[in-house]
Amino acid sequence: MASQKTTARSIDPLTLEVVELIGTVVARYYEEYEEAAAEHALTGAQARLLSLLSLEPLPMRRLAQKLKCEPSNVTGIVDRLEARGLVERRPDPSDRRVKLAAATQEGRQLARSLRDSLDFAREPLAGLAREERLALRGLLLRMLGADAGA
Repeated sequence: MASQKTTARSIDPLTLEVVELIGTVVARYYEEYEEAAAEHALTGAQARLLSLLSLEPLPMRRLAQKLKCEPSNVTGIVDRLEARGLVERRPDPSDRRVKLAAATQEGRQLARSLRDSLDFAREPLAGLAREERLALRGLLLRMLGADAGA
């Protein structure tokens, strides 16, 4: 039904332009992220998983939810990162049946290096005044609605 409503009324040109601009920003961010990951001999998925684990150890199921992929895919990614000494598996202290994936010291250093190499978003945002960045953050959070915390 919702798609019929969208096609029934025309979308104004400003909205179309904003949607295109958002798409361009996202594409450029992912392109730079993939290039930065490749410089560290990682795939984009490996880099994203390592970045998540550099913040805190997580169970495999939660990693799959955050990466929006199947748990079996996460297992393969963790296996490859573990073989490189970037990630380790450990029992969850609150439930020893659950395995947590955690970044090793080397993994946290690599994740920090990867984060530091991403200039695309940081440099243009630095050109905005603090009030503009706050306004942009507020608008993006409003657009995301209930999904903002996910």
